[in-house]
Amino acid sequence: MLETIRLLYDYTHWADGKMLEAVSRLGPELWTRDLGSSLKSVRDTVVHIASAQWIWSSRWKGEVPKAMWSPGDFPTQASVREKWDPLRAELASFVAEQTAESLKKPLAYRNLKGDPFTYPLGHLMLHAVNHSTYHRGQVATLLRQQGAQPVSTDLVLYYSEREKATRT
Repeated sequence: MLETIRLLYDYTHWADGKMLEAVSRLGPELWTRDLGSSLKSVRDTVVHIASAQWIWSSRWKGEVPKAMWSPGDFPTQASVREKWDPLRAELASFVAEQTAESLKKPLAYRNLKGDPFTYPLGHLMLHAVNHSTYHRGQVATLLRQQGAQPVSTDLVLYYSEREKATRT
């Protein structure tokens, strides 16, 4: 599981970066336009992805976050990136510190409603990756709905770029 988690977090970092590149080309009106999606706008969905990563990272460190980030605090794509980039670096460091044993250890936490849960750390880390992938797909759809061009974040493209980088 350790190798898989390291791979998937590297992939997530790559895919989030690609998504951020795509949304950075949106004007302010398209960034915040309510499209009736579960998270309303491109901005709201991007902020949700970043905020969920922050929530999980906080829990893994033993902290108890009380709420998700508010999309209204992020009027621009740059404002999201400013807060997300340090978190992305922090997540990379956290992943690098993990061992096969640490991933098996149960982690107790409370969700935002206060309900208690306990799962192995590795399962929670896989959940967080899956959550990001799901919502990046929503961002791609929201971009298409507005006539903007999403970028593909397929895992196989990540493999291809990684392979090219190792050959050069």
